[in-house]
Amino acid sequence: MKIGVLALQGAFLEHKQKLSEINIESFEIRNKKDLQQDMQGIILPGGESTAIGKLLKDLNMFDSLKGLISDGLPAFGTCAGLILLAKKIEGCENSHLGLMDITAKRNAYGRQLGSFYTESEFEGIGKIPMTFIRAPYISKVGPKTNILSVVNNKIVAAKEDNMLVTSFHPEITSSNSVHNYFIQNFCKS
Repeated sequence: MKIGVLALQGAFLEHKQKLSEINIESFEIRNKKDLQQDMQGIILPGGESTAIGKLLKDLNMFDSLKGLISDGLPAFGTCAGLILLAKKIEGCENSHLGLMDITAKRNAYGRQLGSFYTESEFEGIGKIPMTFIRAPYISKVGPKTNILSVVNNKIVAAKEDNMLVTSFHPEITSSNSVHNYFIQNFCKS
């Protein structure tokens, strides 16, 4: 099994490390040609969603990436990755990939000083560590979207079809449970 990690900006190395810890091969996606490699899933990391969205277009990767996920490639978006996948972004006219029937609220917990750590329930896993850094949350979900975790009355994890999103950063905690969940429940070897 091989997982591609979008490596244009953000916390892609931390995701590669988590995949290595659970014995999953990964590679960095830096250009359109990399999207043609054989992969069983893709991770869209945290970072700056506007910058990543712009780079996807500037590097002529946007349509190819959107097509792969639309055609069923399992996708796991964390923080900015959640925003990239969201159909709607509060306060913005346009979305990025717009594939998952959720509305994202950007920087919902404020500035960097509003970052925090907690432990909370994640459906199908149990109680896990969660680190939020200038994180979004999900303010609305569509009828096909399953809510997986809620923290302080805010939706922070959800799944829909071939997509999994978290507003927190599982790649910077000691737990491999969310990456294992993605591999076991979404990716086929």
